[in-house]
Amino acid sequence: MALLYLRRQKQLQSLMNSLGLTVGEDFDWLLLDRALIHATADPLNNYEQLEFVGDAVVKMAAAEFLYSEYAHLGVGEFTALRSVLVSDRILAQIAEEYGFESYLVVATSAQSDRAGRSTRLADALESVLAALYLQDHTLKLIQPWLNPHFHRLSEEILADPARQNYKAALQNWTQARHKILPEYRHQELSQVHNDPARFGAEVWLQGELLASGTGRSIKAAEQDAARSAFLKCTEAEVLPSSGS
Repeated sequence: MALLYLRRQKQLQSLMNSLGLTVGEDFDWLLLDRALIHATADPLNNYEQLEFVGDAVVKMAAAEFLYSEYAHLGVGEFTALRSVLVSDRILAQIAEEYGFESYLVVATSAQSDRAGRSTRLADALESVLAALYLQDHTLKLIQPWLNPHFHRLSEEILADPARQNYKAALQNWTQARHKILPEYRHQELSQVHNDPARFGAEVWLQGELLASGTGRSIKAAEQDAARSAFLKCTEAEVLPSSGS
């Protein structure tokens, strides 16, 4: 840590304290420092490569968490839950809770880009996860503080299925296997504003109906249809014959 100037040393130690982590003398503080340097501040020594590693680390951390805490769920449910837990929106929220912005070194010109703030926070969190993982290639410096967030979010999502991003999960699945996106068709089924089945939605792929669903809104109906389609496809690992 002696290679960092005193103010930066204190900053990084403050971040580790906020995460509830205590580390030994062999901890690579320079790697953590790099994880919080934006490319606009240093074109060479920045977090871009660490972010690449962190993208895999956060998915692994989420997968291990779900396997440990929700073993009763199917693989389709795992995938849908994980797609929410590792989304940029959620990662940015977690980073903001720990005040990552105050530790992130960004050029003044980029600081004024408020539209990119959320992306920077999500990227920084992934980069920090990579820096922590690469200390000993385990999740021991990650799970103690990240798993509680995963647990809270998972409980919220499971209590409100409409929040599960099955549309994104289904889209990723169909793109990976067929290089195309599913198509949604919807209609209003009721004029009653609070009717839980006010709207109906169908999800189609390559001209064949995968599943249908209903909801209070078009978005909810599409998520309901996507859930049925995604679970059916992933559990059977078979799509309509025309897609073969």
